Formats: sequence, C-alpha cells, structure tokens
Amino acid sequence: MEEYIKDRCVECCIELDNAVSKYSKENFGFHLCMQHQNLINDMSYKSTPYSIDLYLALRERGIPAILEKFDGFKTIDIAIPSHKINIEVDGGHHVFESRQALADLKRTYHSFKKGYFTLRIPNALVANHLYETATYIVCFLNEYPR
Repeated sequence: MEEYIKDRCVECCIELDNAVSKYSKENFGFHLCMQHQNLINDMSYKSTPYSIDLYLALRERGIPAILEKFDGFKTIDIAIPSHKINIEVDGGHHVFESRQALADLKRTYHSFKKGYFTLRIPNALVANHLYETATYIVCFLNEYPR
C-alpha cells in the first residue's frame, strides 16, 4: 500500500490537514498553515501580490527569504541575507518614470556598497512565469558566491 504524504506549510514545514491544505492552495496558491495564512494576509497591505507570490515560490523551494525587510535605509521586497541578495519586484513605473528609475538606481547603489546585489524582477515576469522565475533565482543563488 502506498503511503500518503501530507502537504506541509512552505514557511514552517508543519503537516497540514486536508481542509487547511485545500483552502490554502485555492486561496494562496501555496501550502500554508493557518498561522502563516494570517501572516500573509497581514503582509498584503504592505506587499504587492507579485512580491508575495514570488516570496512563497522561493520559500517553497527552501530559500530562506524574508518578505519586506528593512535594511536601515529602505524596505526591500524580498531579502535573502544569507546570500546578500535583495529582490525588488517592480511595476512598470520603475522603468517608465525617470524619477523612480533614478531613485531605484540610488537604492541599488547603497545596497551594493553594503555588499548586497539587487535583482529587479518585473511584475509581468512573476504574473506570467512565476515558477520559472523562482527556479532561475534559485539557480542564480546556487552560482552566486556568498
């Protein structure tokens, strides 16, 4: 007889019962326990749905990402401190508005001076290729020297 493996929360790895697992997958797209469903709901006023989806896709792959991390100068959409990587998930205004683009360049420079590399991921990439994007970020992390 084949053993059934329970779904686990991508945040804390606890086993989920069938109802929680189903609700979480349908409403969040990922397996989350009740506590982490509530935390993601609380973060949704600060984070875009694109940032949350990419964050959860990275957590699902075992990446120790942090959502909405303040670095003393700015808040980073997704940070991976163990690799000194910041990920900014950007809408179109980051490209088409020169003031925003310049502000982003300055933020990237300040992070770079602290030894952090910033990946800029467009919303459209997350919306249309979430899992491939997350997979390439993992590949990048595997290649990037710490």
